[in-house]
Amino acid sequence: MITTPARFVTKTLAIAGMEIRKLRHDPTELLTRAVQPALWLLVFGQVFSHTHIIPTGNLSYMDFLMPGILAQSVLFVAIFNGISIIWERDLGIVHKFLVSPTPRTALVLGKSVSAGARALSQAVLIYLLAFILGVHINLNPSALIGVLLFVLLGATLFSTFSLIIACLVKTRERFMGIGQVMTMPLFFASNAIYPTDIMPGWLKTIAHVNPLTYEVDGLRALTLVGGQSTLGLSTDYAVLFVILLLLIMLGGWIYPRIIS
Repeated sequence: MITTPARFVTKTLAIAGMEIRKLRHDPTELLTRAVQPALWLLVFGQVFSHTHIIPTGNLSYMDFLMPGILAQSVLFVAIFNGISIIWERDLGIVHKFLVSPTPRTALVLGKSVSAGARALSQAVLIYLLAFILGVHINLNPSALIGVLLFVLLGATLFSTFSLIIACLVKTRERFMGIGQVMTMPLFFASNAIYPTDIMPGWLKTIAHVNPLTYEVDGLRALTLVGGQSTLGLSTDYAVLFVILLLLIMLGGWIYPRIIS
């Protein structure tokens, strides 16, 4: 007899596997999404590394920037993942999911976890580029496992948020517009490209309620040789996990509204 938790995990992985298989039909998506983070590292990172106008402590600016761009890539991959359920609603697939015995939260979590596969492929490309650019990458196995967890956690969180937005707006045009509007504030109101210490007070307050800040902080501590967490790794994990848990419960409740 399969226990309820085991059944939930099985159904979640089945949904995630179905979403990941879609990626094999269009692998060029991974390459096109890698262009933006590559430009940030090659252009923005190189320029500001030579100006020395952003204080980054004992890290070079390129080292400081790389984890932020990795988090940015995770955000940009995940934040538009919600459009898939709008397509599925138009094709009648959502109706079939809703009449199945699969828990709503498993449907939401499975779709969100699939964004982690896309984000991990981006992480590999960013690691390769960072290595070429001379970033001091920490290749300790425990650090790499930690990075893997942060990438998956961040991708799942922002993808779940994306699915909730899609259920509320219900049209592709509105969803894409809101997605474009939200990515930049989330990115710039974080510690991705500059430390929170140099932010004005109001922006610092926003940064500390921005989940991307905690993802960047954890990635910065784990991806770099000599990297440190200013907020604490346990705090970074806990904040992201709690927010994800709340979003999954909200997503499971609001998911059926996509068809109303």
